[in-house]
Amino acid sequence: MSLPLQGLSALVTGAGRGLGRAEALELARLGAAVVVNDYGQPGRDGSGNASAGPAEQVAAEIRAAGGTALAHTGDVSDFTQAREMVESVIAEYGRLDILVNNAGILRDRMVFSMTEDEWDSVIRVHLKGHFNTTRFAAAHWRERSKATGAPVYGRIVNTSSEAFLAGSAGQPNYAAAKGGIVGLTTSTALALGKYGVTANVICPRARTRMTEDVFAGLARPADGGLDPLAPEHVAPLVGYLASPAASRINGQLLVVHGGMVAVVERPRVRAKFDSKQETFSHDELDALLTPHYAERPAGETFGAAEVLRLGREQP
Repeated sequence: MSLPLQGLSALVTGAGRGLGRAEALELARLGAAVVVNDYGQPGRDGSGNASAGPAEQVAAEIRAAGGTALAHTGDVSDFTQAREMVESVIAEYGRLDILVNNAGILRDRMVFSMTEDEWDSVIRVHLKGHFNTTRFAAAHWRERSKATGAPVYGRIVNTSSEAFLAGSAGQPNYAAAKGGIVGLTTSTALALGKYGVTANVICPRARTRMTEDVFAGLARPADGGLDPLAPEHVAPLVGYLASPAASRINGQLLVVHGGMVAVVERPRVRAKFDSKQETFSHDELDALLTPHYAERPAGETFGAAEVLRLGREQP
């Protein structure tokens, strides 16, 4: 069996359940030593007491399969704890090579009903949590590169969502956080490329505790086969992006689910209009833009048609 990650170390956040668990298992299967991070709160909204149980269970699962793993229960949204998390990997394995950011919570509400805390808590765990670990991993790689005068091995795989791409009416906090993660990733990719580090972001579609309501109406295969929405469909892409084979892939957004990977282009200009005078008047904009949007479906949001088509192409 090929072990492309042999000798490398990885930190996976939110790895006690669902996608993070599948990703941690895949990285270990490919040879990486893995620090399994999970704060361990039972509620998908971040409620309940923190517990070492989920992270310990996944770490034990990796070790039982012959791999190397440690559990970590730090809170990614806490700046100091995120630093300690990264430092724990370096202390145990000598360096950090791979960072997979996956931790998140949900506090869904329509925008006209959302509380300040519901907004802040989701932004804090998803977006700030991604930043916190990235900040300390990036500093580690930069320092190593400057010390040797050469590029180092570094991989970041962040987790966004199609809620950012197509919109999600009851998740303004979640959609905003996931959009911010894309911006963070592309900025990080530009900043760290010269040090040998890549940063990419995925939009996974999978049946997990976070999405149990979204996919409640979609039955699992009756024949006992692999669920098209299983996290195991996402994990191989994460393992690949973390590997030496993906060294030329940087600052990219990929949608993945059910045996399908789609590379998403950066936004392109669909149409362009120029004023025939010094600047636009209301009447001129009305004459140019109103007919243009009249040709599109009522209520369609930016880019939504393309994203929804992408989803329909995969059963």
